[in-house]
Amino acid sequence: MRVLSRSVLLLWIVAAGQIVATGFQDPTTTSSWPGYRGQNRDAIYPGTIRNSWANVAPMWKKKVGGGRASFAIADGRAFTIEQRQKNEVVAAYDVMSGQELWTSSWPERFSQWMGGGEGPRATPTFADGMVYALGAAGEFRAFEASTGKVAWRTNILSDAKAENLRWGMAASPLVVGDAVIVLPGGASGKSIAAYDRRTGKHLWTSLDDHTAYASPMLVTIGGVQQLLIVSSTRVMGVGMDRHQVLWEFPWKTDHDANAVQPIVIGDRRVFYSSGYGTGAAVVELTPAGDRFQVRDVWRNLRMKNRQSSSVFRDGFIYGLDDGILACLDAATGDLKWKGGRYGHGQLLLAGDQLLVVTEDGDLALVAATPAKLTELAHIPALNGETWNMPAIADGILLVRNTTEMAAFDLRPDSRKTAAR
Repeated sequence: MRVLSRSVLLLWIVAAGQIVATGFQDPTTTSSWPGYRGQNRDAIYPGTIRNSWANVAPMWKKKVGGGRASFAIADGRAFTIEQRQKNEVVAAYDVMSGQELWTSSWPERFSQWMGGGEGPRATPTFADGMVYALGAAGEFRAFEASTGKVAWRTNILSDAKAENLRWGMAASPLVVGDAVIVLPGGASGKSIAAYDRRTGKHLWTSLDDHTAYASPMLVTIGGVQQLLIVSSTRVMGVGMDRHQVLWEFPWKTDHDANAVQPIVIGDRRVFYSSGYGTGAAVVELTPAGDRFQVRDVWRNLRMKNRQSSSVFRDGFIYGLDDGILACLDAATGDLKWKGGRYGHGQLLLAGDQLLVVTEDGDLALVAATPAKLTELAHIPALNGETWNMPAIADGILLVRNTTEMAAFDLRPDSRKTAAR
């Protein structure tokens, strides 16, 4: 049994020539945020944060390179990927001081003037002392987290003979056992690709889907561990052994802009949403032989997540419906409340509170309750358009956009919250 990080424990068993993954993630871990949207890519922080923000101010604030990536946090370090002039740059920072610890770069300058702007999109992933970073044009590198030394590199688009997306590669790498999984979107069985996380050697490829802007997830549905994948035309579960489709439901959005994460609800239900008038749905999956039958539970237009994923708590879904915060009953799709024009920002769940980063760069604290919209706090954080996902570990919140990044001490017992 190998410990991959403080928060991930995965055992790979080799049987009859096939590799089967079994494992779990510690839902109580607060000391790391190993990649996009946290421990399970569900944007849930299992710790508690301050509910009084009267004296909250940045611990530190500094310039950052362009791009829409967030942070991976581990061992007191934060890792992100930026655009600095003509180079994509992976950088490590000290969480408490903001001091730059190391950088590694390569020549690449991706830009899309209509949505996203300049720079890389995919949040790096930390696992077992390594950082995995994907550039906007497919450059994929593994680094020693302590030093920034490159362990290996490849280009996933070249490997899969795939074309880049209109808004660039955005799906964060997913580490599962000895594999790191990415979504190049190649044809001829190369839509999903797995590399040996230590050496970069090709392990396997699968499917023919054109990829989207959502990141792969490791989930368990109906007792079966599987990859939860969103492509440009469908949401699906992919088996861990033969990498075959276990279930699927069509999901087509204008501009192929499926850009948010699914939510697994209970043992056998999945929620998904998109913007551009597409709306949301919950489907139920019932095991049927070696696959699953799919049944619509509900579909409606009451939640339209354009680029900000929703979160789930105690039977209710909270998310930005075309920029307005809303709460839905997960069982029925009924709207409980809607209000608070936060724009196309991002949110995460901490205990019974929603931490919202607004599109304008503010921070808001909202009660995660279906009773009514209750904003508990609202403070400035960053200047300018902010689409990047926040990250939090040990009560220290990190936020960034295309020009600035900042840290906030939200620990419940914190006393020093003013700028340092």
